[in-house]
Amino acid sequence: MPELPDVAVYTESLAAKLAGAVLKRVRVLNPFVLRTALPPIASAEGKRVVGIERLGKRVVIALDGGLDGELFLVIHLMIAGRLRWLASGAKPPGKIALAAFEFDAGTLLFTEAGSKRRASLHLVAGRAALEAMDPGGIDVLSCDLAAFSQRLASENHTLKRALTNPHLFSGIGNAYSDEILHRARLSPVTLTRALDADAKQRLFDATRSVLVEWTDRLRLEAAAHGGWPDKVTAFHPAMAVHGRFGQPCPVCGAPVQRIVHADNETNYCARCQTGGKLLADRALSRLLKASWPKHIDDIE
Repeated sequence: MPELPDVAVYTESLAAKLAGAVLKRVRVLNPFVLRTALPPIASAEGKRVVGIERLGKRVVIALDGGLDGELFLVIHLMIAGRLRWLASGAKPPGKIALAAFEFDAGTLLFTEAGSKRRASLHLVAGRAALEAMDPGGIDVLSCDLAAFSQRLASENHTLKRALTNPHLFSGIGNAYSDEILHRARLSPVTLTRALDADAKQRLFDATRSVLVEWTDRLRLEAAAHGGWPDKVTAFHPAMAVHGRFGQPCPVCGAPVQRIVHADNETNYCARCQTGGKLLADRALSRLLKASWPKHIDDIE
């Protein structure tokens, strides 16, 4: 799922291309994607782009609605949704195309790979309607340590669950939470209210540094591809642990471990984050029972 760094670069790229542009036509290519009926999607046509925003993991295109006030196109990419920029007149790919937004300079194409249809498009009128879509998570890049710590302690969940909860923190998902916890040297299953002051500081610093570094990295990659992020993925070779099960930790060299639950996978380094303890995988540890290794040294 595109997270804060990916969405931030999408919004920057869109702002560079669409500032002041007029949305000539909206084509809904797959009817499931449009989740609102009022105002009608056709009412966005002919409107001028007055801003591009990020709302959590959502991309927002603000349009000048004239006397009726601002309109907002809200795009939620979910797991497999992506945005592409096509030259004017280019034909969109048939199976994965969800919607096309046509401008004089080109077409913004909204796509989703796979068979599960989770991505969404909303058109809402007025700032209040847009704000009602905000899950309420705080922006970790603009808050201070006190606000961050207060959010952490507001509910007693595992660190992994807390960081990825959009009602607590804005824009963090499965991939960057793994990277953050590895940078902070904290176990993904540690409870939020169990953190001491030093651990809270490490987590706060790691959260900010990981998100800033990856935003900068993705911004450079987009610049190298003509100013558009063509390779948006949750799996980057340069990541420390996410998506790197079995590969060596870049800090200590121990093989990266994982916990699999439903569609989600948590990656971590046992030596760096859990004192060498292997966390129970709900599927494999139940299957292997007594044979399940308890320490990283048991498998190295």
